[in-house]
Amino acid sequence: MFPRPIYFALLTIFLCFAETTALAQSRSNSATNAHASILDAIPTTHKHLVNQIIHKPTLSATYTEDPFQAHPNVYAWMLEHPDRVSLAWRRMKVPCLEITALADGSFAWTDPDGSQLIWQVVAKQADGVVWYASGKVKPAALLPMVTVKAVAIVKFTGKPTADKGIETLTPEASVYLLSESRAANVVLRMVGPAAPKMAKDGAEQMLFFFSGIAAHLRKHPDQVPKLLAAPTK
Repeated sequence: MFPRPIYFALLTIFLCFAETTALAQSRSNSATNAHASILDAIPTTHKHLVNQIIHKPTLSATYTEDPFQAHPNVYAWMLEHPDRVSLAWRRMKVPCLEITALADGSFAWTDPDGSQLIWQVVAKQADGVVWYASGKVKPAALLPMVTVKAVAIVKFTGKPTADKGIETLTPEASVYLLSESRAANVVLRMVGPAAPKMAKDGAEQMLFFFSGIAAHLRKHPDQVPKLLAAPTK
């Protein structure tokens, strides 16, 4: 499995998850109720934007990852520092797109075709975060840029293990995407019946981006300083 930065995976879901609006709306209402606590923590500066996306998404998806063992504090820290996770993969010689930490605390991903996504943590609790993202992406060479907004809620539960400080974690990601682009609708129609599996694969990649490193560090705790250190200038 190739780890990809978080919003590259969100883009995969957006382009591949061809649900009807009614089904997306039903799922979003259910997931919103389940995440009411962390959503209440969103500041007023972003609450309207987030609510607009999660209550009437163009598309939505929820995926629960298989349990794995890791240090919950390390995993929670990584959810707030995707740039360090991307760098950790590259330090392990695994190809991974670069994520840039911006001066205002947000993160950015760009590609040579002009795609650009910027996101930030807008709410956090001990067991999860809420990301808000916006930008433009070019889904294919012959298609125009697609303007997108997205919200991702990643939460995890933990059960103690026999090893001190280590828990069995089960993360879940709920993703909501909004676009009024005609190009997005064209791509969704092209995907057809393969969409559900592709959506699942995209969400799985998104969670594995974090859990792969967290599980590795559980087995090799001596590598934490090296892999998660800030980039050298």
